[in-house]
Amino acid sequence: MPTTACLDVGSTWTKGALVDHDGVLLATAQHATTPPEVLDGVKGVIAELGGADHVLVCSSAGGGLRLAVVGHERLISAEAGYRVALSAGAKVVHVSAGELDGAGIRALRQAEPDVVLLVGGTDGGDAKVLLHNAAALARNRIRPPIVLAGNQHARLEALEILAGRTVVPTANVLPDVGELAPGPARAAIRQVFLNHVIGGKGLSRGARFRRLVRAVTPDAVLTGVSQLASEDAVLVVDVGGATTDVYSAVSIQDEQERAVGLPQDRRTVEGDIGMRWSAPGIVAEAAAERLTATGLAEPAERRAKQVGFIPETPEESTVDLKLAGLAAIIAVRRHLRLVEGKLGPRGAGLLVLSGGVFRHADDIGDVVEALRNDPVLKPAIKAARIVVDRDYVLAPAGLLAEDGQVKAARTLLTTLQDDR
Repeated sequence: MPTTACLDVGSTWTKGALVDHDGVLLATAQHATTPPEVLDGVKGVIAELGGADHVLVCSSAGGGLRLAVVGHERLISAEAGYRVALSAGAKVVHVSAGELDGAGIRALRQAEPDVVLLVGGTDGGDAKVLLHNAAALARNRIRPPIVLAGNQHARLEALEILAGRTVVPTANVLPDVGELAPGPARAAIRQVFLNHVIGGKGLSRGARFRRLVRAVTPDAVLTGVSQLASEDAVLVVDVGGATTDVYSAVSIQDEQERAVGLPQDRRTVEGDIGMRWSAPGIVAEAAAERLTATGLAEPAERRAKQVGFIPETPEESTVDLKLAGLAAIIAVRRHLRLVEGKLGPRGAGLLVLSGGVFRHADDIGDVVEALRNDPVLKPAIKAARIVVDRDYVLAPAGLLAEDGQVKAARTLLTTLQDDR
């Protein structure tokens, strides 16, 4: 029976899952990522899996996808572009609103984006800012590829202004007031990543790795999350070393019961809270959220200074879990505020905890209790089943779904149901 190896090439680790044609999980493996030739690590994982007939890859190595949003008015166009970028699996490193000036161009350069998302104006609305910003990008020779997703009535003129630059035009992210249309821009950003960005990351010497990669990792995870939401709303919290990502998707049934103001599946990135680089941010934000973080300030500072820190005692592991629990609560609170708490009338039916701190823990009972008892989260997760992605199947499931193997993806995701 044919097998598929689904690999996630991260900045530190390359992780893989081997599944059969039906989506049954056969094996998992991981290998240290091996720049400047990441294919060495890919081959190592495939060998440990025992080989595969088909290989699918997503990647966040080299810092993932760094995206700058250049918009019209911050609370409208720029915010719409920001949300589209998050749903596309990008890390937003810069947001500007209004007409770009010299200081704005300098700030844009300093952010070192891989892609610029140029938005502005509803279709048929004001085109002045969009065209001004297109001219500023062209005149100052901004080098990253540009995804043009603004006022469609100004599209041809903007393309003429940007002649000579790498530009991918797509539908307006804000075609009308209050109407967010993220799909086309999300697809364009993904295509730019695959065609123009990943080859410039210095991850591999040839073109084979670029051909293997199907998606940026957060985008693959988001697709996997959406496959979980066929019946219930889903929340996923991924606590990493530098950031904590939250993904949500609502069921088709729930989506039909309300007016849709946001995409069905969503992602937010909390860049100030994480287990190592941004551990002090957890303590600071816990205080802002009126959460107890007694005794965690010093351990958090130590972890930020020693980002390779690995707990070697039960006490150190307990501290890590306390930090992870706080990061999860803070990140989900923020996510629910952004999506206005809309997870359907019944709230989330499933809450998935992801990240090494959860996968390697023997007992996460205290974290689960803290999540369930949090007064802000309780309405949204009171009926949720809480599981851990111990086999790291969300990204592989997303890769399978994007490859047309939806049934296999859903079968693979049933491994989440077995975790208690």
